Amino acid sequence: MSAQFKPTPLRDVVLISPKIYKDDRGFFFESFKASLFAQAGLPHEFVQENVSFSRAQVIRGLHYQRAPKAQHKLVRVVSGKIWDVAVDIRPNSPRFGQWHAEVLSAENGRQLYIPDGFAHGFEVLSESATVIYQTTHEYAPDLEGGILWNDPQLTIDWAVDDPIISPRDQSLAPFDDVAKRGGFDCFRL
Repeated sequence: MSAQFKPTPLRDVVLISPKIYKDDRGFFFESFKASLFAQAGLPHEFVQENVSFSRAQVIRGLHYQRAPKAQHKLVRVVSGKIWDVAVDIRPNSPRFGQWHAEVLSAENGRQLYIPDGFAHGFEVLSESATVIYQTTHEYAPDLEGGILWNDPQLTIDWAVDDPIISPRDQSLAPFDDVAKRGGFDCFRL
């Protein structure tokens, strides 16, 4: 695998751009190689892989899972295009409450590595998108958490004017409410 590992403004969130080999048949790239992740200092023992298919204008998130099963995620798109968002939810981080987003698509092959201590969500920018993400812990429903996708304090720059949001995601708490209840305390640096 030949890839560039580039820190984002949220530092611990890493944009991974693999070398894509294209010819008249199509393309090829290695989407994961444990040795390169180890060299980059990123956890690379993923134990669960999830597939999400969504249609245009869908926003999913912002989700996270608390300790002791907090998840590092490796997100990629196999069809379509998304705006992938990570929000720093580590209370003593200098970037607490800040977000960063990247366009991930089947065409650009880029991936976003999101460590625990970050909420994650995405919006579909194409007619539909299939997203695959690997996690370092299995899903634990009793440890899941979330933040309201359009929280005015976060000011996430969503591109969709009239998004499609699940009832569950519409009912998530605002960032400040979760913070005041100690919902992020397990993510202290």
